[in-house]
Amino acid sequence: MGWFKKRPVGLSPDLYYSAPPSPGRTWLPRAPHVRVGLTIAPRRAMARCMTDTLPTAPGFRVPATPGDTRFAFTIAATDGKARTGTIAMRRGTIRTPAFMPVGTAATVKAMRPAEVRASGADIILGNTYHLMLRPGAERVAALGGLHALSGWERPILTDSGGYQVMSLSKLAKVSEEGVAFASHLDGSRHMLSPERSMEIQRLLGSDIVMAFDELVPTTTTRDAQARAMERSMRWATRSRSGFDAGGEHAARSALFGIQQGALDVELRRQSAQALVEIGFDGYAVGGLAVGEGQEAMFACLDHCVGPLPVDKPRYLMGVGKPDDIVGAVERGIDMFDCVLPTRSGRNGQAFTWAGPLNIRNARFAEDTGPLDPRCDCPVCTGASRAYLHHLVKAGEMLGAMLMTQHNLHFYQALMAGLRGAIAQGRLTAFADTFRRDYASKAF
Repeated sequence: MGWFKKRPVGLSPDLYYSAPPSPGRTWLPRAPHVRVGLTIAPRRAMARCMTDTLPTAPGFRVPATPGDTRFAFTIAATDGKARTGTIAMRRGTIRTPAFMPVGTAATVKAMRPAEVRASGADIILGNTYHLMLRPGAERVAALGGLHALSGWERPILTDSGGYQVMSLSKLAKVSEEGVAFASHLDGSRHMLSPERSMEIQRLLGSDIVMAFDELVPTTTTRDAQARAMERSMRWATRSRSGFDAGGEHAARSALFGIQQGALDVELRRQSAQALVEIGFDGYAVGGLAVGEGQEAMFACLDHCVGPLPVDKPRYLMGVGKPDDIVGAVERGIDMFDCVLPTRSGRNGQAFTWAGPLNIRNARFAEDTGPLDPRCDCPVCTGASRAYLHHLVKAGEMLGAMLMTQHNLHFYQALMAGLRGAIAQGRLTAFADTFRRDYASKAF
C-alpha cells in the first residue's frame, strides 16, 4: 500500500458523503433543519446520521428497518417531483435515490464486495442472462445462491434478461411464449420465457426480481412499439404469476414491473395502467438510454413517471451519466443502474465534480495532484494523477481497480448529495451548481 500518501482533503459544502452505518446504529433520512457532522479518517469520510438527531419536521416518518421486512418503501422528504427515503428489505436498507453498481457476472468488475460497500452502495445488480449461461442458475443455487457465491450480503436486484437477449444474442426469435436465442458464448440454443426468467431469478436468490419484457428500439414504427408494449404487459402478468408461485422466495423478495412504450406518451400511459392493475412492489421505466439522447429521454420522463404509483419506488433502467441521473431525480426517479462507472474506469475515464477526465491524456503524466480535489475517496487521498496515468498507460490491473474504485465513490457521493439536497429542500440549487461545475472541465 505504499502508493498512499497523506494530504489535506478539501470538502465542498455542496457535497454530502455517505458510508455504511456503524454496528447497532440506524440510518435515518435527514429533514431540512438537521445538520450532519462529517468525520474524516485519513482515507475516507463518513457522514453519520445518528438516532439521537431525530428530525421533528411535520409528516416525518421513521423508516422501516430491515430484518423480517419483505419490502417497505418510505418517503421521508420531497422537493418538487424528487423524493428521498428508504427501502427496507430483509438483507438491509436501501437509501433512495439509489445507484446500483452493476455486477454482471456475479462481480462488480475490478472491485471486491467490501470495497463496493465502502463506496456507499446499498444494493447491486446481477444479470440474469449472463448468469444463466455461465455458470448456470442451477449451479449458482447449488452453491448457496448469488449472495453466498459472490460474498455480497446486502440486497441484489436482478434484471430479467430481456435486454441482453435482444442486444447480445444471435438469431433471437420472439414469440408469445418467450424469446428463443443462441448464446453469444457458444451458440447453444435457449428459450427464455417469463416463467423461466422468474425461475432463474429465484434460483439466483434475487431480492428484487424484474418482470420479463420485450424491448424494441425507439426508432421502430409505432405499430411495432405498440405490439412489444402489449406483449410486455401480457408477459408482466405471467411474470407476476410465476413469481408468486415461488413459495418461500416470493415471501421474502419483491417484484418490479417494467413500463414500456418507447417515447410515445399514450403507449407509456397504457403500459403504466396495465402494470398498476397487475400490481407490483416497484415500477421500472424501461426502453430508454438506448440511443435516443438526453433531451428525448427527459421529455419522456416528463410524462411517463406521473402515471406510476406515488407510493412505490421508480427505477430508471440502465441510466446513466451523472447529469442524466440528476435530471431523472428531478423528475421523480428513485433508483438507477449503469455500467458506466466501472466500464469507464477500466478504460481510463474518471468521473469528477468538474466533469469526465481521461487519465490517459499526456497532460497528467507529471501531475502530482489528486484525481479529483473535491473527492475524499481512498484513491483521491492516496494516489496522484501521474501514478494513475502510468498504471493505465502501462495496462496494469491496479489502474483499472483504482479508477473503478474512484468512480463508484463519485457516483455514491453524488447520490448522497442528491438525498441531502432533497431533504433540505434545495435540490434546484444543488442540481444547478452540479451542472455548472460538471460542464466546466476545470481539471
